[in-house]
Amino acid sequence: MIVKLKPGASERQINQLIHWIENQGMSVNFSKGENTTILGLIGDTAKVDDSLIRALDIVETVMRIQEPYKKVNRKFHPEDTIITLENGVQIGGGHFAIMAGPCSVESEEQVIETAKAVKASGATVLRGGAFKPRTSPYSFQGMGAEGISLLLKAKEVTGLPIVSEIMEPQQLKYFEHVDIIQVGARNMQNFELLKVLGVVDKPILLKRGLSATYEELLMSAEYIMAGGNKDVMLCERGIRTFETATRNTLDITAVPFLKERTHLPIIVDPSHSAGMYQMVRPLSLAATAAGVDGLIIEVHNDPANALCDGPQSLKPKSFDSTAKAIFKLREIMKDI
Repeated sequence: MIVKLKPGASERQINQLIHWIENQGMSVNFSKGENTTILGLIGDTAKVDDSLIRALDIVETVMRIQEPYKKVNRKFHPEDTIITLENGVQIGGGHFAIMAGPCSVESEEQVIETAKAVKASGATVLRGGAFKPRTSPYSFQGMGAEGISLLLKAKEVTGLPIVSEIMEPQQLKYFEHVDIIQVGARNMQNFELLKVLGVVDKPILLKRGLSATYEELLMSAEYIMAGGNKDVMLCERGIRTFETATRNTLDITAVPFLKERTHLPIIVDPSHSAGMYQMVRPLSLAATAAGVDGLIIEVHNDPANALCDGPQSLKPKSFDSTAKAIFKLREIMKDI
């Protein structure tokens, strides 16, 4: 249930209403925007008499909702969430970010060289994998804690905040200085991991599972937010379909659909979507035109010899031209 308050509601009146609701055995999600104040009632609202609340002077409207996700729901929080990183980089609410870097950290030279290149081209976040979930047990599994250390060196050199993937709660100790913690597609429904990340004071980049529905993605985000962490981003990275010509199929519909349903920033991963470097530029532009809040793109200084996902990684020069096209398209879209 959602209770929208009138603009003139005083703090005392609001607190009295919240106290009354909590005495009914429910919790309240309080959202105050520039022009709107909303109370989201979470719990068994079936026993609540709408007319009692609607009759209060400070109440404008009362609406029951059917969606099982509450905290991620735009009805509870009409204004876009803006995530601000420690260095001031913002994502969401009109603030656009490109996260770029190697799929996997392989050496100090590789990650620092790539970090310098993507920053020069306009990237505002450095991506890099240290712990790698791989389909084959014989594939490169990442450098682990050493990979995180190399990312932090690149951060020190370039000033770029970093995003890297976590696979299990026990790895959290290595992420103290990582700016954004990524949850990969295979862990989207690792609910114990999501619960742990719910009490972490860091932004979370949650990737959509290979065959996950929109509601399943939103419910996974709900797990994190239910723990108290409000800084969550959703990432569309392609889904598994009948098509075998590409690694996955980018569901571009996810961008406007999720924008309508949730206030959380939406990110698109064009690299994993097709698994082909030739597709990264057109998919990036398509996502940009759809209104995405950011892109996460794989860039490698030597893709032919990459230990992980070389075929879908851009060379720095290609990334530079792609980034220029993205920024140009965003400028054009301002007039549309």
